[in-house]
Amino acid sequence: MCRLFGFRSVIPSQVHRSLLQADNALGVQSRQHPDGWGVAHYINGSPHLIRSSETALSDTLFHRVSGVVASETVIAHVRKATQGPKNVLNCHPFQYGGWVFAHNGDIPDFARCRDAIMQRVNPHLRRFVLGDTDSEVIFHLFLSELSRHGPLERRHGIEPVMEALADTVRIVREVADGPDAPKPALLTLMATDGTTMAATQGG
Repeated sequence: MCRLFGFRSVIPSQVHRSLLQADNALGVQSRQHPDGWGVAHYINGSPHLIRSSETALSDTLFHRVSGVVASETVIAHVRKATQGPKNVLNCHPFQYGGWVFAHNGDIPDFARCRDAIMQRVNPHLRRFVLGDTDSEVIFHLFLSELSRHGPLERRHGIEPVMEALADTVRIVREVADGPDAPKPALLTLMATDGTTMAATQGG
């Protein structure tokens, strides 16, 4: 399980307090979620992604990044590993083109259903799954569902993005939440292209 933070504003705003100073700041939460962190923000419409496998609160880079990020759109994440080892490839957020994605949750016994979910990912996207997490596979499934509404590089409004997110949850549940599943999948998901931001809590 992890913790995530999403921010969308009509003007560029700093997020230092939310990441470091607030009582429930993401950095504070990293004491219980010590297995890496990531911050994605947008500059002139392009995502900038910084990730580390260190614990956020004790990582000088996290403090520096938190102090300088000012953007209209931010997604940040601290990781408590459930799937995959502690390394930078498994840290959220994940990025493909202009899209950024983070996940709080878990597909229990992910190895049992990984191949079946990957089969639902568009073949041309599968090669971009570099890490070991359920979250990165879910992201590429979301991109696959979104591509049904048009090219991924095109601007998508909230309706197709929410539909793609809902379809992603539905597919994961169909595959992962069968009678042999130890527990239901936990699927709090957040995605943005810097303009549209959508999320689902718990699926």
